Amino acid sequence: MNEAPETVRTDTPRVSCDGSNDIRGGAALGHPRVWLEIDEKGYVECGYCDRRFVLAGGPADVAEA
Repeated sequence: MNEAPETVRTDTPRVSCDGSNDIRGGAALGHPRVWLEIDEKGYVECGYCDRRFVLAGGPADVAEA
């Protein structure tokens, strides 16, 4: 069974992802580092690992609801 992609709350609209947060040893075992920009939807998803970055206080931030 597949797990749902990770959701990360952030305070900045520009984020980087290398897929290695949960991998011991770091980025060498993840994917190439990419920089992503959160748009008016309030979130952006990494094209490699599907990790979702949500802008804190933005329209997609369910923690603020």
